[in-house]
Amino acid sequence: MSDQEMIIRIAIIFILLMVSAFFSGSETALTATSRATMRTLAQNGNKRARSVVDLTENRERLIGAILLGNNLVNILASALATSVVVEKIPGDQGIAFATLVMTILVVLFSEVMPKTAAIARPEAFAMLVGGFMRWIVFLFAPITHLMQVIVRSALQAFGLDVSRTKAVLSANEELRGAIDLHHEEGRVEKHARDIIRGALDLEDIRLEEVMIHRKNIEMIDLDRSPREIIQAVMASRFTRIPLYRDNPDNIVGVIHAKDLLREIWRADGKVSRVDFMKAVRAPYYVPETTTLFEQLDAFKRTRQHFALVVDEYGAIMGLVTMEDILEEIVGEIEDEHDKPVEGIRPQPDGSVHVDGNVTIRDLNRLLDWQLPDEEAVTIAGLVIHEAQTIPEVGQVFSFHNFRFQILGRRRNQITSLKIIPLETPSNATSTRKDPITTDKNPDNKPTTDKSPNG
Repeated sequence: MSDQEMIIRIAIIFILLMVSAFFSGSETALTATSRATMRTLAQNGNKRARSVVDLTENRERLIGAILLGNNLVNILASALATSVVVEKIPGDQGIAFATLVMTILVVLFSEVMPKTAAIARPEAFAMLVGGFMRWIVFLFAPITHLMQVIVRSALQAFGLDVSRTKAVLSANEELRGAIDLHHEEGRVEKHARDIIRGALDLEDIRLEEVMIHRKNIEMIDLDRSPREIIQAVMASRFTRIPLYRDNPDNIVGVIHAKDLLREIWRADGKVSRVDFMKAVRAPYYVPETTTLFEQLDAFKRTRQHFALVVDEYGAIMGLVTMEDILEEIVGEIEDEHDKPVEGIRPQPDGSVHVDGNVTIRDLNRLLDWQLPDEEAVTIAGLVIHEAQTIPEVGQVFSFHNFRFQILGRRRNQITSLKIIPLETPSNATSTRKDPITTDKNPDNKPTTDKSPNG
């Protein structure tokens, strides 16, 4: 081999290494780029983004074309390098030396360097190579199609049918994960994250999880005197109040403060002449298993803002309003008659005193905690579920990286708790599921089993 031929082969080797770097960087950029970003840019008229969107529609075909091209140039470069080295170093030593040199060159300059550059700016890199890759995918289409057929047939022989593979996560779960990731990276504020997650959660939350329980509903007995009814409506901080007759389960309607004011006006302000039934609207009942998304849609269709929640037997379980559902998205909506979230009292020592009827969702949203709400709605319900008993005052339980001390109990209801986040290294990476319980000592003072209860 003449010197001129050797120089030409070395030049071809370096060109092939650059082509290999192009394939490697393209693979990383096109698989790491945000499809949502590319789709948005394409909708705004960016032609290069449109090329990327078209390429990523069929990732299997794209990856097949890239791997085919990359392996072709790498093998050809290695073969040429071996032929050049063997001319100078005959035998196995030349082959070993050529293999070592090409491995270093391919790994450093054709793999690591282009992929590092692509992962740093995947969107820009993807739009840069998108046009070229469309032609390469088109040229390799017959070969990649044959490769897909062979690969799928081989996988089916082992019992894996990739054509029926479904996404592990739903679209909502993927969005939640993306929002949480952006929040951790500081690109999305907590308030914005909570709003987006609240909207995504509407399809998963049922009315029974956010409704006002029947024992907390303000109701008015229609058999009371007209003056007492009007006084009760005026004293309430709600504009819509259920009316019952004989017993609270016999709801005859819902009175709106504005409708009552209109009837008082028609009666010339004479309370005794007010016909309350003209101000009463028919009650609107919904099942407790209805999701918030379904109920929000029903409120819009029926032009209602207030619904009574019933169980499968028709018994009243609670009530829900349009505001309750909207608050699941945007947080507490307070007016001049509302009070901030009640029952949550942070303490100077880092603990939090919480009323038992506070919902887990409100607690998580306010304090940015991650307590599970699948098995219980209120924090008292969570403690009872985990403890598998109704605790006594003074008992302490540890689970989900929090310590719960029972501060108050009325009959079988936990009325208040003290919650302490456990931030020790051992608890930061694992979640204790089995509650640690402590019994009171003879002096009626709670004792702990392993660490101070605060």
